Amino acid sequence: MTSTAPAVPVRVSAAERAAAAAGFKLSCTPEVGRLLSVAAAAKPNGTIAESGTGCGVGTAWLHSGLGSAARLVTAERDEELARAAADLFADDERVQVLPGDWRLLERHAPFDVFFCDGGGKRDAQQQVVDLLAPGGILVLDDFTPSPEWPPRFAGEIDELRLFYLTHPDLRATEILTTPTTSAVVAVRRE
Repeated sequence: MTSTAPAVPVRVSAAERAAAAAGFKLSCTPEVGRLLSVAAAAKPNGTIAESGTGCGVGTAWLHSGLGSAARLVTAERDEELARAAADLFADDERVQVLPGDWRLLERHAPFDVFFCDGGGKRDAQQQVVDLLAPGGILVLDDFTPSPEWPPRFAGEIDELRLFYLTHPDLRATEILTTPTTSAVVAVRRE
């Protein structure tokens, strides 16, 4: 039996081209993207959010799982990148790209899915948790796997990861996205 990789959604490819043209190298990986698509699909009527739009690669993955009654709001502080992402979704009224600080997302909360890839993840962890609806899914990527407990990074306890993994309002786990990267996925307790 021959196995082929799943198709990459058209908007993801377009966002990847926009990122390459802009010289933006911090887009999410396809492995994280597929996770985002599944998370969005799990909340077909939900409010989906992203901090750190970049050129819209993660946004496009979220969009690929977006239900017809769902809406997606994303914030990017770099105005040029935000404009490039907004252009990719100009034909879909379910998607709103906010140029500016991630805190602009607060007025659209609570979120059923929150991909916190930019602001908030490191500097306002409790605010990130507070933006989740009960049963809301939080996805945080860009971690280096740690086989130890408590998790470590660069020889030190990884307080950031530990915050999310042990937060009393979250049920969380860390998953490998590639052999050298991981993501924390959490659900807000009801």
